[in-house]
Amino acid sequence: MRLNKFWTDSSFQTEVERIALQTKNVLMTSSTKTRAMPAVEHKLNVSEEEVPEHIRLIASQQGECTKTKKQTIEQFRSYIMERNECQPHRNDDKYLEKFLRARYWKIENSYRLLCSYYKFREHNKSYYEKVRPLDLRHLGDSDILTVTPYRDQHGHRIIIYRFGLWRPNRVTVDDIFRATIVLQELGSLEPISQIMGGVAIFDLKDLGLEHILHLSPSVAQKMIALLVTSMPIRTSALHIVNQNWVFNAGFKIFKPFLNSAMRERLYIHGSDMSSLHKHIDPEHLPKRYGGLHDDYSYTLWLDMLKEQSTESSVQKDMEQLGFIFH
Repeated sequence: MRLNKFWTDSSFQTEVERIALQTKNVLMTSSTKTRAMPAVEHKLNVSEEEVPEHIRLIASQQGECTKTKKQTIEQFRSYIMERNECQPHRNDDKYLEKFLRARYWKIENSYRLLCSYYKFREHNKSYYEKVRPLDLRHLGDSDILTVTPYRDQHGHRIIIYRFGLWRPNRVTVDDIFRATIVLQELGSLEPISQIMGGVAIFDLKDLGLEHILHLSPSVAQKMIALLVTSMPIRTSALHIVNQNWVFNAGFKIFKPFLNSAMRERLYIHGSDMSSLHKHIDPEHLPKRYGGLHDDYSYTLWLDMLKEQSTESSVQKDMEQLGFIFH
């Protein structure tokens, strides 16, 4: 009752409002000073020299040893040749290393990943051969997917799908796969990403039945192959946000293809961004998810490929996979 009396006193309310406004201004000023985001550049970190010391330590905890690295890679190369179940288009140290990193330097597991990768390529040649990445700009214009140019607090790149923006009559499922593969292949060239992997956010806001109609078990299997089982880069977690009732129908299609390990790394947050923030700090998220960053279009990565990669090994690596840039 006494509290109610205070709040009915107009002078008290005015004072409270004044203090609240003053506090808000101070916090906003402080936030601007301490949390101003640096300019973000779309740049691949393809050099081993760019790996920070704390991530090198994580790499060593994952089984990477500078003293025995060359020996392990040689053992892996011999293992591939002896079994001859798949024939990689390259077997140099740098190329084989990313498969070993993706499976914590366990040769048998790395070999299974290698074979799974080439099996996926063989069964989906149209996603690689004669694909022109620079012709996928309409994916960026639609804002269906992108990878953040920055990393989260653990060093992960973040791939974001906004399926509610997808218009199947304008963008095919196959083009979504092609665009995903381009991003995954680029990420697999980065030593930091090879060590830390990445995370995925599936934003299902405005997901409708017209989307579910295009999500067959075959499509679900390919998506999981790209994010979990068949690419030389780990997906450390899958985060689902803004799901609605349609999600249940879609999830029934995807669930059979999730292994037990991936189910443990699947997090469903709804519209509760504080739940997402327990995994990804807001300083490393777009504003739409309670973070500080602007949205960055997929096309910015294509611009990077066009402008920055012509003088590096990136374009050459991508062309060896079948992609065309000229």
